[in-house]
Amino acid sequence: MNWYLQAIKKYTDFFGRAIRKEYWMFTLLNIIFAIATMALDNILGTTEISYAHNGYWWDYGYQYGLFYILYGLFIFIPSIAVTVRRLHDTDRSGWWILIALIPIIGVIWLLILMLMDSQPGSNKYGPSPKEIITTPQHI
Repeated sequence: MNWYLQAIKKYTDFFGRAIRKEYWMFTLLNIIFAIATMALDNILGTTEISYAHNGYWWDYGYQYGLFYILYGLFIFIPSIAVTVRRLHDTDRSGWWILIALIPIIGVIWLLILMLMDSQPGSNKYGPSPKEIITTPQHI
């Protein structure tokens, strides 16, 4: 939970670096909270699920609920910020996030970048957060 809150607190920080653990713990909790808001929307009835038959098959439609939309708006900028910091940790510009706009291949490539290990030592985006966490003076 600390990693999630840390990313939320740094929601406007597009500088510096984020280690894999920070990014993936944030992402995991983000997915859990998104599912929880969808469930809440379904329980409270703020979602609309529709079924229609067009003569050949049944069409299933789902509209996002109020709480899911609000959560999405709340988490949008922090998600971009932590992704940019994660890219910085692999010594790449934050602009690499735009590669996700390329269908299929772009998303896969961004996923690979997010899975890469940190660049050891300092880079142009700052000192390695791994080294800061593991040095005795910071423990």
